[in-house]
Amino acid sequence: MRKVLAALLSAAFLLSGCTAQAAAKRDDTAAAARQSAEKAAVQGGFVENQTLDGADGTIHFSYYLPDGYDSDKTYPLIVTMPGYDRMWFGEDSAGSNLTWNGVQAWTKLGEPVILVSGQLTDWGAKSARQANELAEYMIAHFSVDRSRIYAAGYSAGGETMSQAVALRPDLYAAYLHGGSQWDGTYDPIAENRIAVYIFMAENDEYYGSQKARDAYQNLHAAYEKAGLRDSEIDRLLQLNIPDNAWFNAKGIYNYHGGGSVVFDDETVLDWVLSQKKSTGKDETHEKDETISDGDHGGGAGDRGDPDSPGGRGCL
Repeated sequence: MRKVLAALLSAAFLLSGCTAQAAAKRDDTAAAARQSAEKAAVQGGFVENQTLDGADGTIHFSYYLPDGYDSDKTYPLIVTMPGYDRMWFGEDSAGSNLTWNGVQAWTKLGEPVILVSGQLTDWGAKSARQANELAEYMIAHFSVDRSRIYAAGYSAGGETMSQAVALRPDLYAAYLHGGSQWDGTYDPIAENRIAVYIFMAENDEYYGSQKARDAYQNLHAAYEKAGLRDSEIDRLLQLNIPDNAWFNAKGIYNYHGGGSVVFDDETVLDWVLSQKKSTGKDETHEKDETISDGDHGGGAGDRGDPDSPGGRGCL
């Protein structure tokens, strides 16, 4: 009987040892995976075709970290959404947004940034909520400067982001609205001092430039209602409607699709990145305010340069 008991105890010890070894091996594997992920993050670049289980369903997205990403530092965050042709239409469309200059241009600037771009499935209220979910995801998982979160959208992506920024004006310091109509509300933008740059071709074949003028006028009125003077509004609100000749000089003859060229102008992107969300409260209006450096990098609002998209602010 003693021999049987001893054999059983020996088997139990052996099984326990094997289980411990297996657990340790799993821990080592997990640690190696974490180290690999951290190494990839430090190296920077695009992390493609990710999914997020959002409140309204699965969100398809990719993100970018700068080379030498350091979690002890903070970085500006760009939330940028493409037009209809680069949205999510199934696996065959995965990653099509990454070749768009509205993604690539931000990663080539002198200042390192974090960027996220979704491939959403509509351009309404659902997509707006999902865009903001992506922003919150990036804030939670990476070292984002909360005073420097920026939105950008083109065409269908502009319809989405104009709503997203209006839904969460506490998040964003500035928004680049390209070749699109404004589907969001206006008062939250003005009350939270969000800087807005509107770009539209004079003869945009899909929307027409009047939609850009309407957005500018409605935003201007909202800023006025919020108590801003014209000089303050001019620092926060820019409108640029280049004519056919401006596009033709660049070899562009399709004005809606070609309007995405706005992302190739560093003075415009620098103007966006020059905006900062104040961490304090405006004593008069008791709202978060955006600090605007109108002279940053030459300034997108420098209307004396006819060769720059920022040089043709007009109504």
